[in-house]
Amino acid sequence: MTDSPPPHPALALDDTVHQRVRLAILTVLSETQECTFSTLRDELKLTDGNLNRHLRVLEQADLLRVIKGYEGRRPTTWLRLTRQGRTALRAEITALEQLVARVRRAGADRLDGDPDAT
Repeated sequence: MTDSPPPHPALALDDTVHQRVRLAILTVLSETQECTFSTLRDELKLTDGNLNRHLRVLEQADLLRVIKGYEGRRPTTWLRLTRQGRTALRAEITALEQLVARVRRAGADRLDGDPDAT
């Protein structure tokens, strides 16, 4: 039996998580127990509509939880990463680390555009 090479790490990237804004949302939420919609919006410099669209995708994938309530008399939306969301973020980071390791093993000089690099 021949051992087949492991799959390329890029194949492990999750399209739902890997999108730039969604990856940022998951990362910010991983840094805290919960975060308000407005804090996340301001941190990532997004419009309400843009953030809402990405939150819906992540919520439908069960990667985060949206909790609506009040802070005093003011309506507030809190966001929490789910266990599945933490697992997905960890898997994404692992895949990205593996990609970086492959590039480093291949030699950074190849990325610099050096035409004489082999």
